[in-house]
Amino acid sequence: MSSESVARLGALVGDLHRLLRRSAVRRAHRTELPDAQAELMLLVRAHPGVSVKEAAARLRTAPNTVSTLVRDLVDAGLLRRERDPADGRVARLHVTAAARERMADHERHRTALLADALSRLDPAARDAVTAAVPHLERLTALLREPG
Repeated sequence: MSSESVARLGALVGDLHRLLRRSAVRRAHRTELPDAQAELMLLVRAHPGVSVKEAAARLRTAPNTVSTLVRDLVDAGLLRRERDPADGRVARLHVTAAARERMADHERHRTALLADALSRLDPAARDAVTAAVPHLERLTALLREPG
């Protein structure tokens, strides 16, 4: 694969992500969260009880950056901080019911938007896109690996 093709793939994936996110937010009549906040919310949903330090390591960012995101999301009622019973200096993070509802609503709108766009592709193109999903999942897993 040429470097130009790789660059096009990266740009396309980013553009698809932004279009789906923004369209779903607009369709849900919600205010868009900044990417960093949305990313943290997804991480906490996937890893309930994650600490700020652990979240920073997983997001590959500084703990003070995550602390700021946490503060803003707690203020917005989307995250909850709980003291670790074994170490009171550590805060464990959890999404709130409001956050779970917001995320489920966003996913419903995103799925509907994507399903509609896929339905407008010809059957061969639709099959090719859906056949690529496991490969894109593997690519995502490779990019998550440290190093």
